[in-house]
Amino acid sequence: MDPHGTDRTGSAMDEKTHDRRLSSPSGSGTACEHHDHVHDTSSFRHQGTDNPVKDDSPVKDRLAASRKLANPLDGLSSHRLATLGEAYALKAGLNDHEDIRAFRLGAMIAGDENRFGTISELTEREREVLERETTHKWSNPGMLYWVIIICSLCAAVQGMDETVVNGAQSFYKVQFGIGSKSQRDTWLLGLCNSAPYLCCAILGCWLTDPMNKAFGRRGTIFISCVISALACFWQAFTNTWWHMFIARFVLGLGIGPKSATTPIFAAECSPPRLRGALVMQWQVWTAFGIMIGFAADLAFYFVPDHGVELGLNWRLMMGSAMIPAVIVCCLAYICPESPRWYLTKHRHREAFDALCQLRWEKVQAARDLFYMHTLLEAEREIMSVGKSNRLKEIFTIRRNRNAMVASEVVMFLQQFCGINAIAYYSSEIFLEAGFSEVSALAASLGFGVINWLFALPAFYTIDTFGRRNLLLTTFPLMALCMLFTGFSFWIPPTSPAHIGCIALGIYLFAAVYSPGEGPVPFTYSAEAYPLYIRPIGMSLATATTWFFNFLLAVTWPSLLNAFTPQGAFAWYGGWCVVGFFLILFLVPETKEKTLEELDSVFDVPLSRQVKYGAKQFGYFWASYVLRRDVAKPTLPHMYDINDKASSEGEGWEKEIVKEKEGARDNKKASV
Repeated sequence: MDPHGTDRTGSAMDEKTHDRRLSSPSGSGTACEHHDHVHDTSSFRHQGTDNPVKDDSPVKDRLAASRKLANPLDGLSSHRLATLGEAYALKAGLNDHEDIRAFRLGAMIAGDENRFGTISELTEREREVLERETTHKWSNPGMLYWVIIICSLCAAVQGMDETVVNGAQSFYKVQFGIGSKSQRDTWLLGLCNSAPYLCCAILGCWLTDPMNKAFGRRGTIFISCVISALACFWQAFTNTWWHMFIARFVLGLGIGPKSATTPIFAAECSPPRLRGALVMQWQVWTAFGIMIGFAADLAFYFVPDHGVELGLNWRLMMGSAMIPAVIVCCLAYICPESPRWYLTKHRHREAFDALCQLRWEKVQAARDLFYMHTLLEAEREIMSVGKSNRLKEIFTIRRNRNAMVASEVVMFLQQFCGINAIAYYSSEIFLEAGFSEVSALAASLGFGVINWLFALPAFYTIDTFGRRNLLLTTFPLMALCMLFTGFSFWIPPTSPAHIGCIALGIYLFAAVYSPGEGPVPFTYSAEAYPLYIRPIGMSLATATTWFFNFLLAVTWPSLLNAFTPQGAFAWYGGWCVVGFFLILFLVPETKEKTLEELDSVFDVPLSRQVKYGAKQFGYFWASYVLRRDVAKPTLPHMYDINDKASSEGEGWEKEIVKEKEGARDNKKASV
C-alpha cells in the first residue's frame, strides 16, 4: 500500500472494487481543468467534523478535494482524456510521435481501464499486454521484480538487525558485567537491546521525509543501509555496555528511514493490481531476516575466541547483519528510481524512462505516469486549500481522528501483544526454561522459521478474510498461547513436558501472529488516513510502533525478573485480551473500500462504533455459541444514507425503505 497515495483508491483493490468505484454515485472530480465533470462539494457539508461545516469552511473544501483523489479522471470523455494526454506529453517535453501516441491512448485507458477494448488504435501486442494485467497479473518485466528483490533484501536487513542480538546478548552481558539479575543489570541489558528502537521513535522515523525529498527513494535506502552496515560493524568492536548502547542507537538511524521508505518505493513502482501483494513482501521478508538472524546466532556459536578480548563469537553474530546491508548498497542503483519521486522534482522524461523499464509497453507506462501526474496535481490542490495545520486536523476532524485512533490501536498492539519479547529474548527465555545454550539457539531458529512460513498466507487472507476479522480471530488465540506458555513454566523441570510445552506455546503464538497482527498494522495505517494527511499519519504510526517496541525491549529483562516467566507471559496474554476488545470497539473494517467508502466508515461518532462492536459480540455469541438465528447488526456508517441521513438519523433511512416499498407495490399493481 502506498502511504503517499499512488493507489487509485487509497487501498489495495480488485476488479470488483474497481467496478463499484466507476459506478459510485458519489463521483469525484479531477485535478485537471476540464468541463466534462463538475465536482459538487456541497454534499460534504456534514463530513469530517462532529458538527456541520459551513460552506466556506476549509475543512469541507479539503475533504472534498481529498475525495477527488479516489478517481480524479472520473466523468471525463475519451476525447477529453486523449486531449489531456497529448497536452501533458508536450508539456513534459516528450515530443516524439510514438510518445505522444502512447500518452493519448494511455490517458484514455487511465480514465477507465475497462474501455481499452474499444480503442481501435491499440496494436494487438498492446491489447494482449493490457488484457494480461488482469488474467496474468504476475506477468511483468524483470526490472519490476528486481526492484522488489531490492526491497525484500532491505526487509531482510531489518529482520537481521532486530534478532542477531538475541543470541549475542547471552555472551556480551556477561563480558560487560551486566549479566546478573540485579535491577541495575536487567535495566542496562534492556537499554542496550532497545537502543535502535528508541532512536527510531524520537529521530529515525522523522528523518524519512527530508531524506526522501533530498535523496530520493533509492538514495534513502542506500544511505540507511550504509548506516546499518557501519553500525553493525561498530557493534562487533564494542567493549562496554555504554559503547554498545551508542552503536545500537546509531543503528536506529538506518532502521527508521529504511522501514518507512522501502514499502513506499515498492508501492510506487508496482502496477495497481499487484501493489498490495508486492508491498506485503516487506512483512514477509522481514520475517525471513528474523529467521536468518537466528541462524547466524547458531552458526557462530561454536567459534572460539582466538585470543580476542571479551570473546569473538558474539562479535561475529552482531557483525553478520552488515552482510545483507552491504549487498543492498551494491545493488540499489541498478534499479530505476521511483517514477513518482521524479514527478515531484518535475523530471518527467526520467519518470517516463523509469516506468518504461517497469512496464511491458509504452502505453502502460504513459497511462500510469499520466495518472500519477493527475494525482500529484490533485494533492497540490489539497495542500493549497485553507491554512489549517494538517497535524492539528488529525485530532480535530472526526473522520481523521477516528482513523488515527484505529491506526494507533493496531500499531500499539503489534508490540504489546508480546511478539518482540520473544523475537529479542527467545534464547534467554529458552535458557530460563532449562534448554542448553545450543538448544536455546536452535529453538529460537525454529521460532524464526515458523514466523516466516506463517506470514505467507497473509497474501490471500488480508484481502479476502479482512483486516478486522483477522485480528478478532487471532487475538484470542494469541492470548491463549501466551497464557499456555507462561503456565508451562509451572510444570516440573524434570518432566519432559516442561520444555516441550514452553516451546509449543511459543511456536503456536508465532503461527497465529504471523498472518494477523504481523501484516495488518502497516497495511491498515497506510489506507485508513485521507491521502492529504497520509504521510503525517504514517510517520505517527511508525513512530508509535517503534516507541512501544523500545518500551517492550527495555522492560522485558526486568519484567521477567520481577514477575517470573509465568507472570511476564501472562502480562502480555492479558494485553492480547485487551487488544481483542480495543479492536472490537475501535477498529472498523477497511477491506476493499474505496476512498469515498472509507470516509463514511470513519466519519461516524465513536460511540456508534463502540455500540456496533458490542452488538457484533452479542451476535457472534448468540449465533455461533447459542446457535440462535439472529440478525447481523447494522454497520455504523450504514445509518447515514447520504448527508441528509446524518442530520435526520434513522428516520431518513426508514423513509427511504418506505419509498422503495411504495415503488415496489406500484410496480406490482401496474403488472
